[in-house]
Amino acid sequence: MSIVSLISNASLVVQIVMGLLLLLSMLSWWHIFAKWFGLRHAKQKTDSFESAFWSGADLNTLHQQVSRDMAGVGMERIFEAGFNEFLKLRRQPGMDMSALMEGTRRAMKASFQREVDRLDAHTAFLASVGSVSPYIGLFGTVWGIMNAFRGLANVGQATLAHVAPGIAEALVATAIGLFAAIPAVVAYNRFSHDVDRLANRFESFMEEFSNILQRQAAK
Repeated sequence: MSIVSLISNASLVVQIVMGLLLLLSMLSWWHIFAKWFGLRHAKQKTDSFESAFWSGADLNTLHQQVSRDMAGVGMERIFEAGFNEFLKLRRQPGMDMSALMEGTRRAMKASFQREVDRLDAHTAFLASVGSVSPYIGLFGTVWGIMNAFRGLANVGQATLAHVAPGIAEALVATAIGLFAAIPAVVAYNRFSHDVDRLANRFESFMEEFSNILQRQAAK
């Protein structure tokens, strides 16, 4: 009664359920590794940009560097969007301070939403795998147990030896469902926490950068 024999001897429906769960597990692991590297890159770029920004570098020089960086993410893109809008509105005649800053904040807010959406991409898939996989596995288990008990109808005397293989095959589906669900749930919670922390840093930067631009516009 090895795992391989239990899977190979299971009914067609249970095998389909197991195959679906294994596919979901592989897809979730692919998204887990891709998201882990993506968030790690975003945090490194955010730390590097914050160090450069608060080092007292000239904003125009920093803007040129960010514009040339094709791999820029997160805070860099928010800074670029806000500073581009600030320079464009400042060149327009008759632009008052409130309209200038409101336009700049809207540009940064739109960029902020795009960056958070990009960082949060595919986390909903992990949440779905974590919530649905146990139920898919349970369906396979119930179906397998039904087949096991139906098979007893053709047996004159029911013993544990007749029931155990069918039930064991069915329970493998639940085990595979949990194998797919647990990493997906853990990864979803971790990535959601990381995205929230980055989003809070982006919002704080937007407020501080708005204050800097407002003082610069008042000169």
